Amino acid sequence: MAADRFYVTTTIPYVNARPHLGFALELVQADVLARHRRQRGDEVRFLTGSDDNSLKNVLAAEAEGLPTRDLVDRNAAAFQALRRPLALSSDDFIRTSRDPRHPPGVQRLWRACAAAGDLYRRHYRGLYCVGCEQFYTPAELRDGRCVEHGTPPQLVTEQNWFFRLSRYQDRLHHLITSGTLRIEPAVRRNEVLSFVAAGLRDFSVSRSHTRARGWGIPVPDDPDQVVYVWWDALANYVTALGYADGGADYQRWWVENPRRAHVVGKGVLRFHAVYWPAMLLSAGEPLPTDILVHDYLTVGGNKISKSAGTTVDPVGLVAAYGTDPVRWWLLREVPRVGDADFTVGRLVARTNRDLADGLGNLVNRVVSMVHRYRDGRPPDAAAPATPEARRLSEACHRAPARVAAALDDFDFRAATAAVWSIVEEANRYVELARPWHLSRAERDGDVRAGADLEVALDVLVRACRTLAEQIRPFLPDTAARIAARCTPVAGRLPTPEPLFPRAATPTA
Repeated sequence: MAADRFYVTTTIPYVNARPHLGFALELVQADVLARHRRQRGDEVRFLTGSDDNSLKNVLAAEAEGLPTRDLVDRNAAAFQALRRPLALSSDDFIRTSRDPRHPPGVQRLWRACAAAGDLYRRHYRGLYCVGCEQFYTPAELRDGRCVEHGTPPQLVTEQNWFFRLSRYQDRLHHLITSGTLRIEPAVRRNEVLSFVAAGLRDFSVSRSHTRARGWGIPVPDDPDQVVYVWWDALANYVTALGYADGGADYQRWWVENPRRAHVVGKGVLRFHAVYWPAMLLSAGEPLPTDILVHDYLTVGGNKISKSAGTTVDPVGLVAAYGTDPVRWWLLREVPRVGDADFTVGRLVARTNRDLADGLGNLVNRVVSMVHRYRDGRPPDAAAPATPEARRLSEACHRAPARVAAALDDFDFRAATAAVWSIVEEANRYVELARPWHLSRAERDGDVRAGADLEVALDVLVRACRTLAEQIRPFLPDTAARIAARCTPVAGRLPTPEPLFPRAATPTA
């Protein structure tokens, strides 16, 4: 059977400041999807990058007294450097101000929409939130402020190019309701459908060269305007594939690929589920197949945000607690729907409860028992003879399908719970089988106890190997260490050692 193909992307963040834990969540989620697909034998391309051409970046540079290029290069490098501490398996990183693939692709998309009659220039006066890089109507504000950033928008008056979004209202509604454009979870799909049903208005897709401070990609044949940053940024999903010249990668990973998935935060859903598909429809190009939406991380109930100053440094967290504890908290604690409040105390508690006391204790206990009762040589026993052993074997057998179904639903809590069912069943089985009692009885001459001990150790070692396999997309380093501890070398398992140290509870 030929391998399936899977193209997965994250959003590309503004680089007005260094990365925070909220974006790390999105990176880790996309990484799990990519790793899981590769593990299944699929061909995968995983793209992330940075959104360099934003007015937010220009204003941040001015505030620091730096040239825009210097600030953008510095902060984009920090985003690109997340690959190592977060153990990301990304295949590509695109920078919209530096990558030679990007500007010609943006301009090709613009010309295609212009040829379709969907671009026109007119005078516009509106309320603009620089934080969102978006115009709002007064009805969309709360007490005159942007709902997302809590700041009053600027009143902007200028000539802009507009895109005929209104032309695509019915087609977008049909694509979403039919599932052709799949949006998960359902609450976000319904949110988009409500927005579409309320009526789509044409939106501005350029900014004056003056207001943009000359930063951005010029509008084709109109040097007084630069391309609106969201038009520019959304195009990265195809420009990174060589859309500019329609090359082999673009054909392979976009045009001919059955799965094109965007992982996005709920705050930018409208851009990805309405604006971007309409732009592609206008240009005559295929749409994404999946838009997978996560909610926010918060601190003290407030959204983690560079603009709001509520940030948590993912690199610092990894340095203090390790890559896999940070990944595990993001995957195990964050719900499919609803925000998740982060504290270091919760990270420490989850690390100790799950990784040190649960998973780590199980693996170390099993390897230690193999050394104690069989000189480190794992037995190869007959089929499980007791109902308890069969339950553990069945839990191992069911886990892969449960993990796959949960990830297809974009539900990382359910996916990690499916893996964790093996840990729980294995720890339960240890207490029921009581290998230490079987060993004592075997030494006293009970042949049946010796056979039961063989079965118990065999089932437990196999369960740990299954755990290594199933946890690999979530915790790649942990998976490798479990596999090493449970793989004989010259017939014997390596000497047991703790898998995870207990994390220290932070002091006030």
